[in-house]
Amino acid sequence: MFLTQRFFLLLTAVAVGLVVAFFLPALLAPLQLGVGLLAALTLLDILLLYAPVRGGAGGVFGRRVVGSKLANGSDNEVAIYLENHYRFPISTETIDEIPAQFQRRDVLFKAALPAGQTTVIRYQLRPVKRGEYQFGALHVFVCSPLRLVRRRFRHGQDQVVPVYPSFLQMRQYELLAISNRLTEVGVKRIRRVGHSMEFEQIRPYVAGDDPRTINWKASARRAGTGTDTLVVNHYQDERAQQVYCLIDKGRGMRMPFEGLSLLDYAINATLVVSNIALLKHDKAGLITFADRLSAVVPAERRAGHMQKILEVLYKQRTKYLETDFELLYANVKTKIKQRSLLILFTNFETLNGMQRQLPYLRRLAKDHLLLVVFFENTELQHYLDQPAATTEEVYNQTIAEKFAQEKCQIVRELQRYGIHSLLTPPQQLTANTINRYLEFKARGLI
Repeated sequence: MFLTQRFFLLLTAVAVGLVVAFFLPALLAPLQLGVGLLAALTLLDILLLYAPVRGGAGGVFGRRVVGSKLANGSDNEVAIYLENHYRFPISTETIDEIPAQFQRRDVLFKAALPAGQTTVIRYQLRPVKRGEYQFGALHVFVCSPLRLVRRRFRHGQDQVVPVYPSFLQMRQYELLAISNRLTEVGVKRIRRVGHSMEFEQIRPYVAGDDPRTINWKASARRAGTGTDTLVVNHYQDERAQQVYCLIDKGRGMRMPFEGLSLLDYAINATLVVSNIALLKHDKAGLITFADRLSAVVPAERRAGHMQKILEVLYKQRTKYLETDFELLYANVKTKIKQRSLLILFTNFETLNGMQRQLPYLRRLAKDHLLLVVFFENTELQHYLDQPAATTEEVYNQTIAEKFAQEKCQIVRELQRYGIHSLLTPPQQLTANTINRYLEFKARGLI
């Protein structure tokens, strides 16, 4: 039981009145009556809140509804259901003990419930680390219309929810891909250059078909039978190509942007790209590595394959040692026999750092179609956009500009050796990677 602010305000007013009554005795009797009335109302309020409720249920039932798992880096909805079992309207203040990883102390919600009614409170949580998150109790503080006393109800203690890579983002891209609305999230429409060699069928010409696909010989044969309809050749995308995502877990991937590490950005993008590849009838695989090989998921297209990739990605953690690209090349050489698209998620901060690994990248690009994905330092760019007011700031911005230029030099150096590269802000990683994958498909490179 808790006394409310209204109770203490009334009690303070009575105490001040009694002090004044010491000098004005005529006020003493009304104030004594006020003290008795306050005590009686407080007792009545306690009886209202603690009296047995019909059916033996508690006065207020509360329940937290959260998914069986949360999506890392995405907004996850949490709902709180409150049911009023009293015969009078109540006002509530609900405090949800969210996991300590969020470091939030403002999860308090106020609501008014009529007698016998239910309300739903919704809010969102955005985790930035994978792992297990433990919710505490749900505290519901209830006041009657008198608002002199509050009663606390506790519900839903010790609920553990794992945080997985962003499956919400994966489902969003999947739905948009099915409905051909990927442009809404930054995925460009890629104009197909030529045709793949995968011929599917001959079908009648309809308005909007490319005239270059008309099969004149077949059309002439149909004209000889009395049918004047033109026919066109219909092609389909090359299928069953292997798409491997290679995730660098070295110390360079620990850098955080908007609370999320580069490794988690790469993991979320891998989940989405793998799912899009399966929708395009390709095979999706995964390799994670640092100073040693961590996980290998062979490229497949079976039922439940995405769940397998999700479970493997959930367990990945960054390492503090430098990445061994020679080890990566040796394992790719032995484990991937078919020419495949390799999407390498890594981070090069300096040109020298990339040049040390360049021999292994060139060997990978010789046997496979290699796309090296690394990250812009957006915090550095924000610093460069600020005007310099002092000599020290000019000096610091000059150094920052040098680091920004090195990123562009890395792109040119990779292009020089015929290696595809993608320099992208972390926030746009998923859309930009899908764009490159679809571009490779349209150009028939895989």
